[in-house]
Amino acid sequence: MTAPAALDRKAAVAVRGLSKTYAGTLALDSLDLDIRPGEIHALLGGNGSGKSTTIKILAGVVVPDDGGLLTVGEGETVAAETWTPARAHAAGLRFVHQQPAVFPQLTVAENLAIGAGFPRRAGGGIDWKALNARTAQLLEKYRVNTTPTTPLGALRAADRSRVAIVRALQDCDDKDGGLLVLDEPTAALPAAEVEHLLAALRGYAAAGQTILYVSHRLDEVLSVADRVTVLRDGRKVDTVDADGLTEADLVQMIVGRSMDRAFPAPRETPAEDVALQVRGLAGGPLQGVDLDLRRGEVLGIAGLLGSGRSELLRMLFGAYPATAGTVTLDGAAYDAADPKQAMRAGVAYVPEERQADAVFPQESVRHNLSAGQAWDFYRNLFFRHAEERAATGRSISEFLVRTRNDKQPVETLSGGNQQKVVLARWLRQRPKVLLLDEPTQGVDVQARAEIYDLVRRATAAGTSVLLVASDTEELAHASDRVAVLKGGRITAVVEQPLDAHHLTELMNVSEATP
Repeated sequence: MTAPAALDRKAAVAVRGLSKTYAGTLALDSLDLDIRPGEIHALLGGNGSGKSTTIKILAGVVVPDDGGLLTVGEGETVAAETWTPARAHAAGLRFVHQQPAVFPQLTVAENLAIGAGFPRRAGGGIDWKALNARTAQLLEKYRVNTTPTTPLGALRAADRSRVAIVRALQDCDDKDGGLLVLDEPTAALPAAEVEHLLAALRGYAAAGQTILYVSHRLDEVLSVADRVTVLRDGRKVDTVDADGLTEADLVQMIVGRSMDRAFPAPRETPAEDVALQVRGLAGGPLQGVDLDLRRGEVLGIAGLLGSGRSELLRMLFGAYPATAGTVTLDGAAYDAADPKQAMRAGVAYVPEERQADAVFPQESVRHNLSAGQAWDFYRNLFFRHAEERAATGRSISEFLVRTRNDKQPVETLSGGNQQKVVLARWLRQRPKVLLLDEPTQGVDVQARAEIYDLVRRATAAGTSVLLVASDTEELAHASDRVAVLKGGRITAVVEQPLDAHHLTELMNVSEATP
């Protein structure tokens, strides 16, 4: 094992030899990390890479193995195993998680006061004037364009996240900004809101705030980070300057292989028979969509936000009304009035909003896998629990779900494993058509590769896939063909070889041609 490097006394946070073992498994192996003052430092890695363990140790909520060292700012170097939440807070370490605990029904001032406390008048009542004045100063300092009395729910999503950041930083000493740790801060934001938050983070860093940024979205990392540290299997791969890096470079570091190899290869001899034919489909933003989905292929749908990508999938699943058009499935008329009819016809749908629309957070992995299929386990009015457990075990193995056991609550799994549970629920039914809306949103590149490997297994068995993804690089690597949706119509269908830059041009030019 390599000896720890000397501590960097100029670092905002420096750790040396940080390790953590869980039940005999080494989750973090002798991590050395320096985070410089005023930088945005990205921490990347796949599931099980050690990112979450590192953050929890910094927060003091997980005790590392003996032997690690930790220094914050100009403070003393301490044994990492003695670090506690109280010491982390006193040292200026602040944490904002993927789902910030904000309260939309309360005002901005009230949300901030939940963190810092409500100022009191002499008689003991809340001093609203003082609270609003303090809030106004904080909003001006962090350049959040709102007022203290505005209900938080009236703000756009990016500004709600910024209020959560302000609440975390409001009691920090300006002379020592400590460290702001952001764990997947854009995961719950709509695409249009992401840049607003990233611009704010750049401004905070320019003003001297040190930020540790954890994200699966590599394009965001490259646009906002000064340096990047990549972990793999509990070990640090490297720390590098972000300037000049590409997404392909990051994938290589995270996964250990190139982007081309991170996706299954497209079919060499695509089938010509059409599984799903759409003609003149209209409704909402769609103005008459024509497309042919071949049997066993992945047909990507490229389009800008608002182009009708998600509406197209929902319409085919019977969850969005169509005003015109015809659809045939396996040569027969297909007119699903609701999702139940679509499911009976062999059409499956994985929605964009996994947490809201696809998983049952409080339920176990087993119950999530069996959702909508419970009747399969009834025999003579008795529920066959043993059969359900056996089917669940097969699905966990077949679909690469990493879980302690089938009773584990699905909400405690990583985003990638939650998505694999949702996929497994559908794929074990062997659907004719699988509709995927942003299937890798909020998952790391390793889980992304596994998800597309599962999709390719399904297409090899005859399932046809319509794939919506905002990332044109992902579309180019994961699809056999790509249809460009623009102005409510399919304006181009691109065959192999697929190129992300070409797809971006077709989505944006005024007149798209094949």
